Amino acid sequence: MTIRLLIVDDDPLVRAGLALMLGGAEDIEIVGEASDGAGIEQLVLELRPDVVLMDIRMPHVDGLTATETLRARPDAPEVVVLTTFHADDQVMRALRAGAAGFVLKDTPPAEIVAAVRRVAHGDPVLSAAVMRQLMAQVSGAAAPGDRTTRARARIALLAEREREVAVAVGRGHSNAEISARLYLSVPTVKTHVSRVLAKLGLNNRVQIALLVHDAGLLDAPDGDVG
Repeated sequence: MTIRLLIVDDDPLVRAGLALMLGGAEDIEIVGEASDGAGIEQLVLELRPDVVLMDIRMPHVDGLTATETLRARPDAPEVVVLTTFHADDQVMRALRAGAAGFVLKDTPPAEIVAAVRRVAHGDPVLSAAVMRQLMAQVSGAAAPGDRTTRARARIALLAEREREVAVAVGRGHSNAEISARLYLSVPTVKTHVSRVLAKLGLNNRVQIALLVHDAGLLDAPDGDVG
């Protein structure tokens, strides 16, 4: 399929560079560009992109606010955050808002193209190493007790196998890895992931991982909230 891409960045040189490298891919179509998050909802309605490549720091309406606005919509496009930092507070907030991941602005062109393709097909742009880094950042300041309580209450809505899959997602495992670890077929893993998203009202695998982290399940081998 052709991936419809919208580029949002306040730096015209960055936009031009991204459009040049991404527009050269046969399966990616640049449907538009924007210099700010203002009016992004209307722009998405008009252009109907599959993926939005979103700068996180912009002078008027920043990428975080724009991401929250977009991901609250039905049939929302996937959002990949552009940033100069591996894991800062704003990146974490964007991921909680429903961004499918992030890429650094100095990432090699081929990897940015691959990132757009991945999120267009429903996979997060977060390696296990980056996921651990993000979780470590959150753990640096203890999560409020009420956040943990709320997260555990939501996890309790899941069936046992769904919870196991959710914990595996939280540890950064791919569907194939979860399949091998839990002795399930890949299509069955995908079905469980879809059910977890639906039951918990989440947007993507990144949000599953963050919720599992908040519930304190990543340190428990059996995923027991006990």
